[in-house]
Amino acid sequence: MLGRGLEALIPTSKGDVSSHAISEIKQDIKREGEEIIKVPLEKIESDPNQPRKSFSYSELEELINSIRIYGIIQPLILCPIREGRYQIIAGERRFRAAKFLELETVPAIIREANKQQKLEIALLENIQRKDLNPIERAEAYFRLSEEFNLTQEEIANRLGKSRSSVANTLRLLSLPSEVQEAIRDEKISEAHGKVLAGIDDPEKQSQYLKRILGLDLSVKETEKMIKKRGRRVAETDPMIAMKVQKISDILGVKMRFCKKAKGGNLVFEIKTEEDLYKFLDKLEQKFK
Repeated sequence: MLGRGLEALIPTSKGDVSSHAISEIKQDIKREGEEIIKVPLEKIESDPNQPRKSFSYSELEELINSIRIYGIIQPLILCPIREGRYQIIAGERRFRAAKFLELETVPAIIREANKQQKLEIALLENIQRKDLNPIERAEAYFRLSEEFNLTQEEIANRLGKSRSSVANTLRLLSLPSEVQEAIRDEKISEAHGKVLAGIDDPEKQSQYLKRILGLDLSVKETEKMIKKRGRRVAETDPMIAMKVQKISDILGVKMRFCKKAKGGNLVFEIKTEEDLYKFLDKLEQKFK
């Protein structure tokens, strides 16, 4: 694997890259010189950087029943992290199902991988199974961009997505936290979120969320409502919008970027003079 590089798992040619990469994991899992071994469950750790954050028994139930009858057919892929300990690269769901069944060992392949490779492989596996919610997927794309300096085009090529799909998903992170939570909890759909991301005012986004939930609006009904009210659609680069939202959360003040023909204005929404002093004090502390 190390000799062949990441392309051994994640080819960068155009087409259905994610399907191809997962096919290699599933169908050609045992590479030359590698062997499937039994690893004690107690020696395996989850990857704290795994893109998927939430699991439920109901989602694992089918897998648990399958393993109970047939055992684990597809081995986990593990990376050695210290003497006698391993971290999961691929197979988090199988690992959790095995723990539920109190298995002593699981079949696994031991493979070296760096942080970026582990994230990309985990992303591929989860995206192929549609296990990630839209916000988890957006956060993983953002990490690939921030931590490994990948462009949206590079992320798209590696994961078998279009650049516009990656950009639209990233825009979800520019939404207020309450809207993101509604998407994460499946109270509204990803499509609702993308419609709301086209509004340049976080306060209005939150207000529209309440209307969507209160009136149980479909995506088309939401679009119609917003169009009727004449809200200006934001054309801000999703990466800029995301960074503005991130800084807004850190500083604890509402911020928005208003794009102009050249550049734009960064607006801080502060209600009282007292709030302004608090904000300036906090800003001063950050730069000391």
